[in-house]
Parts: sequence; C-alpha cells; structure tokens
Amino acid sequence: MPFRSRRAPLQLTEEDRRWLQHLSQSRAEPAGRVQRAGVLLRYHGGETVSAIATHLRTNRPKVERVLGKALALGVRAALADLPGRGRRPTLTPEARAWVVHLACQKPTRLGYAQELWTTRLLAKHVREHCAAAGHPSLHRLARGTVSKLLRAQALQPHRVRYYLERRDPEFEPKMQQVLHVYRTVEVWRRTQAPADFVAVLSYDEKPGIQVLTPTAPDRPPVPGRHPTWERDHEYVRQGTLSLLAGIDLLSGEVLGLVRDRHRSREFIEFLQMAHAHYPAEARIRMVLDNHSAHISRETRAYLATVPNRFEFVFTPKHGSWLNLVEAFFSKLARTLLRGIRASSKDEMKARIELYLREVNAEPVVFRWNYRLDTLSVA
Repeated sequence: MPFRSRRAPLQLTEEDRRWLQHLSQSRAEPAGRVQRAGVLLRYHGGETVSAIATHLRTNRPKVERVLGKALALGVRAALADLPGRGRRPTLTPEARAWVVHLACQKPTRLGYAQELWTTRLLAKHVREHCAAAGHPSLHRLARGTVSKLLRAQALQPHRVRYYLERRDPEFEPKMQQVLHVYRTVEVWRRTQAPADFVAVLSYDEKPGIQVLTPTAPDRPPVPGRHPTWERDHEYVRQGTLSLLAGIDLLSGEVLGLVRDRHRSREFIEFLQMAHAHYPAEARIRMVLDNHSAHISRETRAYLATVPNRFEFVFTPKHGSWLNLVEAFFSKLARTLLRGIRASSKDEMKARIELYLREVNAEPVVFRWNYRLDTLSVA
C-alpha cells in the first residue's frame, strides 16, 4: 500500500521548484538553507519524513519543523529562522565597553609579551579578569564573540597602520620653498623664457641596489609549455651599489653616478660633474634632502671653492615625497631593477649607466602640479 502523509501536500509553483532546485545545489548559500531547500523538494516529490532525514543526514524533528513552517508560512519563510530564536544576549553595554577598552590597549601594558592582541589572547584575558572588573557575565566569552564586538566597533587591534610624524617645525615654509622652485620652472616652461642663467636639478641618492648573481641560468619562455621566464630560487649576493642622480627639471636630462657608497666624497664628485656639465655663467639650483653628506664639512669646503655656483633648496624632514627625483627612482625600480640579475658589481654598474644613456636619448620632463596654482613667482 503506497505511503500517504497525514500532512497537507506542499504546493509548489514551477518558479518555486526551480528556485529550490538551484538553492539545493548551491555552494555559496549557508548550509542550513541548502538543506531546507532539499527537504522541501523531497517532500514535494513524495518522500517520507524518515526517508528525507536519512538522505539529508539529519533528524526527523528538524525535517518536521521545516515542513510545518512551509505549510503554515510559505516556502520562502521556511528557509529562514524565525525571529527571536536563540538565547537573548547577556552582555551588558558596560561589559562590551570594557572589552573594547581592553582592545584599545597594548597587551604589554597588561603584562603580556605580545605587542598586539589576538582574539584568543584577548578572550583569555577577559575570562580571567572579568569577575574582578565587575563583569562576571563574560566568564565564558568566546573568540567569536570577541571578533563580533571588535567588528561592530570597526576595530582591528591585531594590525598596525604606519604614519609619519612631522618632526620639522618648519615643514610648511620649507615645503613652500620647494614648491616655489617647481612653480618657477613651470613659468619658464610656459613662457619659453631663456633659462641659460640657471639650471634646476632635483637630486637624491638611491642606495642599497642589490647585486644578485644567479646560481643557474634563466630558462626562456617556451610556447605551449611555460609562458614566462623561469629562474632558480637561489642566488649569490655580490654587495650593493648606490645611484646618485639629479634630473634637470627643464630638459628632463638625468645626471647620474653609480658608486659603492654615497658619502660626502661621492656627493662632491656629483657636484663636480654638474659643475662641468653646465655653462660657467649658470647658477645650479638643487632640490635635495638633509642627508649628512649634503651639509658636511667636506661639502661646504668644496662649495667655497665655487662661490655662487650652487644653490641648495632643502626639503623638510620626512618630506622626501616633495622631491621629483623620487618619481624617476620609482620608474627605475619598475623598469630596470625589477628582477635584475648581474654577475658582478661592474656589470650592474654598466647596465645602470646604459639605462641612463637610454633615458637621456629620449628625456622625459617630470612635472609637479599639486598646489602650484596657489603660488606666485616674484
């Protein structure tokens, strides 16, 4: 004798059936909704409660609750939890505020070795000290609840975001001086005014250029096998080089020296190169930072031998982003230095110098536009 359920049959429209079929096969929906969709489809197909529970690896009471909700409230309502289910929250606003207050302190202040909180450590500390703090309801606080409390306050005490403290009390005046140089260059460029009497360089050093020698040859791309160059993970360090470079803000030409170090001696060598490069009557104005080599006794002694030849405009402390040469260094890192390997320092030096000659064959003028319209040129 065929099975006949005492419950009313579940009426599904074709749209409902397709929707439930799609939901029951989804891998993105919550597992509970997927299982409930399967319950409704199988019951609509004539299966018994026991058979449905067996097929879906659940129990009869759960299947019966889903069916009861579907018959009473509709198919859509059967897939969601009824409002008001579960235990009422027991955490008081004061207890939540205390947990947030702890999260905003460093664990080291509370006697831990760790610099930053983890949810495990914070939950452990709360459970151990909640009674003394007057919040006994937190004695069973779980890591998941800690995560929810922090997420509700948009807190991430396990992470660090870096900032740069302004330590130069004259930051704004120095920045204005640098921007005034850029503004003057723009005016000369727009009016095509003769600038033979002055040269403007944006100068800095790029130290720590690593010379890495591969231990095995690179393998070229092979169509149909691997699309990229293949390289052995191991390499030998041959030391580092420093690039001392200045870009001419009017012509885009790059003056550069590649040396092992960047001391006063090397900086003076760059100044001598610039002195020989530009006409004797031109004044060389340089935007540069406050590196010790730029203001050392040796540098001042050299500048005294060429009076009125150089004019230094210093960027404020921690204001290297104001120096336009940093844009050139960024381009250098993306194009030449990315993934570069060399057998020796001499080879690396030769390749950097070749790159500078290639850049100067088709120079690109670097321009600064931010806040220039607010300045005037006297």
